[in-house]
Amino acid sequence: MARRKKKRKGARSGRRKKCRFCSRPGLEINYKDQKLMMRYISDRGKIVARRVSGNCARHQRELARAIKIARFLALVPYVREHYR
Repeated sequence: MARRKKKRKGARSGRRKKCRFCSRPGLEINYKDQKLMMRYISDRGKIVARRVSGNCARHQRELARAIKIARFLALVPYVREHYR
């Protein structure tokens, strides 16, 4: 009789996301690019985690640094909209 493997709780299925910036070398991270910065900020104004965005560690660090600079220069808001 064949034994079935039990699926562990918390085990991920599916394929891993690729880093957008590694796959397209022409795409660069710049704090002046507001559209790109807003893509990686949640509705609460938090920087989206690496496991959610699919970025590699190097590009996630660069992206976080660029978002913080853009916030400081008031190019990107700290919080997207008022919520309550």
